[in-house]
Amino acid sequence: MSQTRIEKDSLGQRELPVDALYGINTVRALENFPLTGRTIATLPGFAAAMAMVKEAAARANREIGALSADRAEAIIKACQEILAGKHDAHLVVDVLEGSGGTS
Repeated sequence: MSQTRIEKDSLGQRELPVDALYGINTVRALENFPLTGRTIATLPGFAAAMAMVKEAAARANREIGALSADRAEAIIKACQEILAGKHDAHLVVDVLEGSGGTS
């Protein structure tokens, strides 16, 4: 039996794998939007493009003072790890799930 953790939000609680890098909002997206059956991880170019955009945004927001250096560095590190393929198992959301806050 794999280990789990419990996360709570305003709708209740869900069990997640203890080592999952995602949270309850991702679990809700999986429940609510099974659109294509293809996860972001199945399209490595798409995942890489998203990581590059997020890294650039973190750098820009750090530069203008809208994001602390510590947070920016954490985001940049995570983006670089995604680019290296280290987190593919955690990119579980459907490729078409853009989430407008509905998850």
